[in-house]
Amino acid sequence: MADVNTLFADYASYHRTPGNKLFHRLGIPMIMFSLIGMLTHVTFLDAATVRFDAAMLLIAASTAYYFAIEWRLAMAMLIVSIIFYFVGAAIPLWLNVTLFILGWIFQFIGHKVYEKKNPAFFQNFVHLLIGPLWILNDIMPVVKPRNPATPV
Repeated sequence: MADVNTLFADYASYHRTPGNKLFHRLGIPMIMFSLIGMLTHVTFLDAATVRFDAAMLLIAASTAYYFAIEWRLAMAMLIVSIIFYFVGAAIPLWLNVTLFILGWIFQFIGHKVYEKKNPAFFQNFVHLLIGPLWILNDIMPVVKPRNPATPV
């Protein structure tokens, strides 16, 4: 498994222009928030006081992966994900769907208009998980980039 510095460096190579970075700083949290909100509606178990849904599964799986590559960011992302879970579950499904679509539009505008390069996940599917962590690290720097000439 690649370490977080390697993953961030690869991801950063697809996100060099200020316009693309701005659209990702807006779009990725929107996608993550709305996806979690939509997945709260996919219930696997709802018996008495026990409830388990697809959002919980996504949060658990992504958190396990994040712990494997960087535990400090994993802890912060777990807190963010739990907040997104409760807020996303409280808003209407149509709003989650709208935010999800808008978030993806932002991603593709960033890549087509500013970066002129396909999204990183076209080459490596794991970048769908790295993007949110990369944005979180930008807001709350834990991992310093290897090359100071290409800041996160």
